[in-house]
Amino acid sequence: MGPDAVVVADLLGSITLPTGLVQDGQTPEQAAQDLLRGGPGELPILRRVALAWKQTRRRKVITHMLATAPLTREAVGHLTYRDPRADVRVLPTMRVLKDLNEVGKLRALVALQALATGEMAYIEGGVVHPSAPPSLTQST
Repeated sequence: MGPDAVVVADLLGSITLPTGLVQDGQTPEQAAQDLLRGGPGELPILRRVALAWKQTRRRKVITHMLATAPLTREAVGHLTYRDPRADVRVLPTMRVLKDLNEVGKLRALVALQALATGEMAYIEGGVVHPSAPPSLTQST
């Protein structure tokens, strides 16, 4: 599959991008492997394409968006999501963008653009920036 299709989690009819926590001592890539399991071997992670962060009252929440090398529908069919109630599905990119909430839509669009341009994208509090601040790049 190319950028014309996206792997999503379908949780009781609600379409979301697969998300999960990065545990202490774990890389975002390792967390992604834990998030979607069951394929033949590991997910073929291509690279990190975008980083979003938001400061809450208690902590900074960082979201890493990763792109995989193209996957076949058969390979995706073997994947299971961390939440057993959800099905892993492949949907056309435009359908996914239509169904995502505004935060998810922004993240997906920025990540797709970064994938297409070969750049890394950064989103802070819903605003896209050309680079990450030094304080963020040191903590990732």
